Amino acid sequence: MSESSTNKSGPGDASTGAPGTAANLPTAFELIGGADGVKALVTRFYDLMDLEPAYGHLRGLHGSTLDGARQKLVLFLSGWLGGPDLYVQQYGHPRLRARHLPFPIGVRERDDWLACMHQAMDELRLAPDLRLRLDQAFAKTADWMRNQSG
Repeated sequence: MSESSTNKSGPGDASTGAPGTAANLPTAFELIGGADGVKALVTRFYDLMDLEPAYGHLRGLHGSTLDGARQKLVLFLSGWLGGPDLYVQQYGHPRLRARHLPFPIGVRERDDWLACMHQAMDELRLAPDLRLRLDQAFAKTADWMRNQSG
């Protein structure tokens, strides 16, 4: 799978063939509540990473502050979910996998990231159909980000 296909085929992109991506149906960005919904998800995700001991290993892979990560994930998810492509406007192509190569990402890191995101989505009580769509898209992308065998 190429990097561009992963970056461009989030749950809000018509190229995924996912339900609700046709021009007349709402995007995942719209279903999550637009910019406010994306920000709420990212805020809860990183708050959990900072607060929950279960995510301590994952938190340790980040710097002393999560401010930059929060901002960049909001920008990235906006476009990935089918909203404004804010990350590209500010930073250019996401090169998601290349930007994460300095960090060891194996099965544990993938699973911890997904568990933290799942908990954030649970706590925000996303609609079941949106939740399924996001679960599938996040799992596909998180697995593709692995750069360690274990």
